[in-house]
Amino acid sequence: MTPKTTTNKNVEINRQWHLIDLSGQTLGRVSTKIASLLVGKFKNTFSYHIDNGDYVVVINSDKIKVTGKKLKQKIYYHYTGFAGNLKEISLGELLIKDSRKVIRNSVYGMIPKNKLRDLRIKRLKIFMGSEHPYTDKFAK
Repeated sequence: MTPKTTTNKNVEINRQWHLIDLSGQTLGRVSTKIASLLVGKFKNTFSYHIDNGDYVVVINSDKIKVTGKKLKQKIYYHYTGFAGNLKEISLGELLIKDSRKVIRNSVYGMIPKNKLRDLRIKRLKIFMGSEHPYTDKFAK
């Protein structure tokens, strides 16, 4: 008799909450950790076609570090849909304007490009300061 492979159903998924403090951490390295938690790759029950990742709460997004010359050289582009309206903003300017968008864009690019991508990114909660409304989720 051959062993059977079993997969978890959506009802059996147990989601946990993770708190990540970005004070003094590097953008790329912490983004890979966050993406791994959202996808659930560290779990024994991981499967590519089932969304069994966890919730991630990120605090102190305004205190993140970036190495090299990325603050001036990395450019984010946004096309409005109108002729001649390709907007661009540097990483340094976007960090000053809204550092949460930098974290979200970085993690969003690291999540697998499939139908589960938008569901996974919704479980990412990013805050500029250390205050957040999910303190009761971490009490054990």
